[in-house]
Amino acid sequence: MAGKATSEAPASGRDETVPESESAKVPTTGPSGEAAASESTGEEQAREPQGPAAQAPAPTAPAPPVAPAAPEASAATKPAPASEDVPSSPLLLTVVDVSHNSVTVSWEPPERLGRLGLQGYVLEFCQEGASEWVPVTPRPMMVTQQTVRNLALGDKFLLRVAAVSSAGAGPPALLDQPVHIQEIIEAPKIRVPRHLRQIYVRLVGESINLQIPFQGKPKPQASWTHNGQALDSQRVSVRSGDQDSILFIRSAQRSDSGCYELTVRLEGLEAKATIDILVIERPGPPKSIRVLDVWGCNAALEWTPPQDTGNTELLGYTVQKADKKTGQWFTVLERYHPTTCTISDLIIGNSYSFRVFSENLCGLSDSATATKELAHIRKADITAKPQGFIERDFSEAPSFTQPLADHTSTPGYSTQLFCSVRASPKPKIIWMKNNMDIKGDPKYRALSEQGICTLEIRKPSPFDSGIYTCKAVNVLGEASVDCRLEVKASATH
Repeated sequence: MAGKATSEAPASGRDETVPESESAKVPTTGPSGEAAASESTGEEQAREPQGPAAQAPAPTAPAPPVAPAAPEASAATKPAPASEDVPSSPLLLTVVDVSHNSVTVSWEPPERLGRLGLQGYVLEFCQEGASEWVPVTPRPMMVTQQTVRNLALGDKFLLRVAAVSSAGAGPPALLDQPVHIQEIIEAPKIRVPRHLRQIYVRLVGESINLQIPFQGKPKPQASWTHNGQALDSQRVSVRSGDQDSILFIRSAQRSDSGCYELTVRLEGLEAKATIDILVIERPGPPKSIRVLDVWGCNAALEWTPPQDTGNTELLGYTVQKADKKTGQWFTVLERYHPTTCTISDLIIGNSYSFRVFSENLCGLSDSATATKELAHIRKADITAKPQGFIERDFSEAPSFTQPLADHTSTPGYSTQLFCSVRASPKPKIIWMKNNMDIKGDPKYRALSEQGICTLEIRKPSPFDSGIYTCKAVNVLGEASVDCRLEVKASATH
């Protein structure tokens, strides 16, 4: 029977420890007082045989962290288990994770599980400066990773774990260093809202309320500065919480403009963020304005920039005019940047006044600077100055722009000859046949209109064939063109 138990114990131990390593992530319950007393008694009995196997039957003194007196008396009455019956010390006891209220440790199974098999592990802790070891669970657990929970900040304690069989607990494995529970430090970080990443503009008299969130554990210390100097506590109030810092100014003044820097510090670490605030108001009017010149329907103005721009740059000037008759002001130019301008389209006979406003992000200045003198638009004396007219001489000798063309005609059908001539004065047109003047011959009719010369031959016959000439004559000269006319006789059968 003993040999069978010995062979089954290691197998039983392996089968139970392998799956239990996966269950290490399951949170365990807090320590129990009653379970601590009973398990402590079993552990003291198991820890007594610390020497080699040959010395196991003789009980030895308890380990330095001793249990209460009552368990020692019961241990004296019971015989100490043989070293082969109890498992050896667990291996590689290591701290896996430490948080602000818990600690997780893991270990490896012992090399020797004992002849009676492994029933589980007992994890115990002992506060620094105390002698009592308190079990984490009321009974042994078949896991190789456990978490001690519900710890307080500042706790400092030792941890040990022992393997337990039916014969008792084996020698424990002890952590080399005590575990210190302290709050996890999270580096500070400032989250500046998007609308504060550019210049934050407020008007004079408005309130300023900046809420800047930040991160960090434990609670970091937040501080503000204005242009590198400490804040004026009479004007600025600051309230800092665990996750944000609020800067409040009830009524902003121009002196509150500048660079505000938030610094968040935490145990040597710090984060900074800067916020630029600009407090503005309406600008003052231009210093002076005058009329430079008046001509025709135009007036030229000039003015000087205002002395106070309202703590911000100007967007331009607004120029207005008013005539003396109605006194109503009309805007001529808006957001005009230069300090000189010309006002046009003024009505003749009227007298005008001009005024100029300054403008920035807050709007127009409360008042305007007006011209002291009026601009009188007078009716100018118009005198006609006729220029001498030089008459151009268009006189020209005759020249033909379109000559006569040779022509063939059929007997019995009237035909016409055409040409065009240019001349000044108007030329005299003479038609000739074979250099003989044909004027007055009823067979021919000559026309001349707009320089187009036409000769009509009525029902020509072969006898009318020949050289026809058109001559143009004026006082400046003469020109002529000619052509050949052929009248073909009808064919006879």
